[in-house]
Amino acid sequence: MANMIPPEMLLDFYREGIFPMAMDDEIRLYDPDPRGILPLEEFRIPHGTKKTLRDPLWEIRVDTNFEEVMIACADREETWIDECIFHSYVELHRGGHAHSVEIWREGQLAGGLYGVSIGAAFFGESMFHRVGGASKVALCYLVEMMQKGSFTLLDLQWVTPHLATFGAREIPRAEYKERLKQALEHEAKFELKPSVLEGK
Repeated sequence: MANMIPPEMLLDFYREGIFPMAMDDEIRLYDPDPRGILPLEEFRIPHGTKKTLRDPLWEIRVDTNFEEVMIACADREETWIDECIFHSYVELHRGGHAHSVEIWREGQLAGGLYGVSIGAAFFGESMFHRVGGASKVALCYLVEMMQKGSFTLLDLQWVTPHLATFGAREIPRAEYKERLKQALEHEAKFELKPSVLEGK
C-alpha cells in the first residue's frame, strides 16, 4: 500500500483549517485566503437545477461506494488525488469521518461527491458526474442533509463560477477560522433522510 497520512493527523489538519493535495509528486498543505464556503442559509437552487431534481430516475445513496466516488473524482486529465490521498481518505471513511453522497441512475453511479465531516463542519473535497446534472443533484442533497443534521459550515476551499450560482462565496481566512472554531464546538449528524427536494 502507498504511504498515507495517518487519520488523526489528517483530522488535525482540517481542525486547523488546512487540507492536503498531491501536486508535482508531493503532498502539499493548503490554507487559502480568501476561503470558499457555501453559507447554508444562503443556499439557492438555480432554476435549471430545480427541473433536474424533479427527474424520478435519480437514486440518492450515502456511503455505499466511497472508493468508487474517489476514483471517479480522480479520473480527469489533471488530478490532485494520488494513491496517498486515496488511501488516506479511504481510511478516514472507514473511521466514520469521510463520506460520499452518491447519485445513481438505472443501477449505475452517475455522479457524486465526497468530503470530511468533523463536528458541525463538512469539508467538501471533490465532485464528479458521468450523467449531466448528477453532481448538481449531489450538492443539493448534501446541503439538505447538512441543514437537517444541524451542520453550520460547508467548506468548499475555493469558489468556482458554477458553485457561485448556488450561493457560494469567498470570506477572509480569519473569518473562516472563526466559523470553523464555532462549528467544531458542536455536533452534527451526517445521514440520508427523506427528502423534500423532489418537489422543487
